[in-house]
Order: sequence, then C-alpha cells, then structure tokens
Amino acid sequence: MFPLIQQCCFHTPFKLQKLTGPRLLLYGKNKTTWSSLGLRLQRNVCPLSRSPSRNAASVYATKIQAFHTSLPFFKKKTPKESETKDSGILQRSMESLKDSPKPALYLSLAGLIPFVSVPLSMAIQGTYYPELAFAQITYGAVTVSFLGGKRWGFALPENSPAKPDWLNLANSTVPPLLAWQALLFKDITHGAIMLVMALGIALHYDLSLLPTYPRWFKVLRVVGTVVMVLSLLATAALKTISEEQLSNSRNKWQNSK
Repeated sequence: MFPLIQQCCFHTPFKLQKLTGPRLLLYGKNKTTWSSLGLRLQRNVCPLSRSPSRNAASVYATKIQAFHTSLPFFKKKTPKESETKDSGILQRSMESLKDSPKPALYLSLAGLIPFVSVPLSMAIQGTYYPELAFAQITYGAVTVSFLGGKRWGFALPENSPAKPDWLNLANSTVPPLLAWQALLFKDITHGAIMLVMALGIALHYDLSLLPTYPRWFKVLRVVGTVVMVLSLLATAALKTISEEQLSNSRNKWQNSK
C-alpha cells in the first residue's frame, strides 16, 4: 500500500521504491552506506523537479517577469541627463561660434541691425510706421536672395565638394523667388510670413544639402536666421496691435457721438 501511495502522490521512481523495505534496513547497518543512499535518493528525486506542473509554473513565472521587464530604449531620460546634454550642445555651439573668422562674424552681426532696429524703434516709440516695416521687408528680400545665390559661388569652383548639378543650382533659386513674392504683397504681415518661409528653406538647404560647410558657419546661420525670423514676426505683431488699437479708438469715438 505504501509504495502505491508514493507512486501516486510523490511520483517516486521505481528505483526508490525498491530501496524501501528490507534493503533499506541493510543499508542502515553500515554507516558508509548512508552516503551512497543519500546520493541515490538525490539522483532519483531530481526528476521530481521536472514534473509538468512545475515546468508550467516556471514558464508562467518567466513570462510574467518578461512581461514586466521594460526595454532600455523605452525609458525616459531624466531631467538631469537632458539638461546636461542641452548644455553640452550649447557650449560646443558657442565655442564653434568663437572659432569663426572675425570678418564673417562681425559682418553677419552687423547685417542683423536693420532687422532688429525696426521693431525695436517701433516698440520704444509706441507707434507703428508702415514705411519702416516695408523697408524691413525689402531688406529681408535682399538678404534671402543673397543666401540663395551664395550656393552658386560654393558649387561652381572646380575643387568644391558640391557639384554644380540641378539639386544645388536649382534649389538656390527658390529663396529669391519667395523673396520676390514677398514684395508683391500689399499686406506687410503676408510679406513677413513669406520671408520667414524663405529663410527656413534657405537654412534647411545650408544644413542638410551641403553638410561640408564648417561648423562655425552653420552655427552662425542658425543664430542669424533665428534673429531675422523673430524680428519679422515682431514687426507683424506690432502691426496687428496698432490696428486693434486704432479700431478700438474708432469704436469709442463713434459710441461717444
């Protein structure tokens, strides 16, 4: 009866069942046989851990553990890591800007004065001047045409890394065409938006299509484009504010009558 219970409940192998009974008593008479008995029991009981129920449980536990394990590239970066990375990029950009030739740096910064002076003078005086706004749009169109035409000067020399193909030469005509379109608008706001688009396209060409430009020139182009775009948008915003103030004053004057 006892071997039957062992076989049903504990899944004991046949070798272990033979050891139960008289042979087990014979092993007990000799002390040295206890070690061999333990080894036999260990070898025979090892298959118990490979039972189907336990294997299924272990596989299920492994699946649960794998399900709750997050992949490393899905983890979000901590704020400290992002801040250090951004600060490193800004630091390298400023260092490369300092390495730029002095004539290119000073002339580029001086070329931004007509852009910045127009909205700054309007904001200080508190008055919108359409003549100054149109002068800014005209200067912006000339600047965009210059940024588009310099690609010809970079691609035409024989030793230039850029080839004088359709990609370089035809794309250089896109910013001047947009600048010409900006001058045709009667509304200054529409002209400013068109120039912003042209400046963005010219910057995209310089950063992506011609990666052989030096790093200092790319940083200088980014800084100059940001300043020009903000100046144009500031002029358009001042125009909108002045028109709203003018309409409100007219409404008040009509209501007073």
